[in-house]
Amino acid sequence: MDRVDISIVVPLLNEEESLPELCSWIKRVCEEKAFSYEIILVDDGSTDKSWEVILDIKEKDSNVRGIKFRRNYGKSAALNVGFEAATGDIVITMDADLQDSPEEIPELYRMVMEDNYDLVSGWKKKRHDPISKTVPSKFFNAFTRRMSGIKLHDFNCGLKAYKNEVVKNIEVYGEMHRYIPVIAKWEGFTKIGEKVVQHQARKYGSSKFTGLKRAINGFLDIISISFIGRFGKAPMHFFGLLGTFLFFMGFVVALYIGGVKIYRLSNQMQTTLVTDNPYFYIALTIIILGTMLFLVGFLAELINQNNPRRSQYKVESRI
Repeated sequence: MDRVDISIVVPLLNEEESLPELCSWIKRVCEEKAFSYEIILVDDGSTDKSWEVILDIKEKDSNVRGIKFRRNYGKSAALNVGFEAATGDIVITMDADLQDSPEEIPELYRMVMEDNYDLVSGWKKKRHDPISKTVPSKFFNAFTRRMSGIKLHDFNCGLKAYKNEVVKNIEVYGEMHRYIPVIAKWEGFTKIGEKVVQHQARKYGSSKFTGLKRAINGFLDIISISFIGRFGKAPMHFFGLLGTFLFFMGFVVALYIGGVKIYRLSNQMQTTLVTDNPYFYIALTIIILGTMLFLVGFLAELINQNNPRRSQYKVESRI
């Protein structure tokens, strides 16, 4: 397809009420600024009439494109497929619930084009969310800032802008959409900016993430992103080092037990079977664990070197 100025990628799940208003709002903003644009609506397995609404919007607006998953894969999957489809010089993502304002599009576009940012992330400085979402977010954002060295206040803001080359060179999977700036930095896109954006109260429906689910997922994601960031390219550096340490520690204990046994025998001292010593089994267990961890690191290295793309999602239809 021909390149356009802006691709707006909108992942969605059960947002039939907000879609017409959102697309109309985006259209008005883009036409006022004379942007050529496309709106890519990625239906992540909605069970309401979202896809029918997308088809209806498409009939009225040729700038709209739609992608429908056969089932729910998650926001990361929707973003990844949307990024693959995007043809714009600048790619902007936003949520479909009308909490992200399309009025931010012109300034986000300017920051990437004129200030030459690789990525600009929105910062919902004033949020209209319950405390069950805001408190965990503050903790996770603080940890991610410290871990990644990226000075952003809101890593999980859905409103972001990217150069096209950024989205074509990153892969978003699992629940890693929260950490796209970190993934982009790994790939060498280091000029990352931030913009305070307007955050609006949800107009239709309800949030798809409960406070408990969000907190648990956030905690697991922090562990994943920390490990992948340090050892993703070289898992042997973690498993191999830990396995070698445990093996050596177990071997030293076993050697000590054997040495004591030989010493007692050579001095005709009363002794017992090595297997009667509980430390023998501790040493044996540590040696086995060390060997297993070393093998895990070896296998992880083999998998890492021959890893196919993980983002194989079943798309039902495209328009």
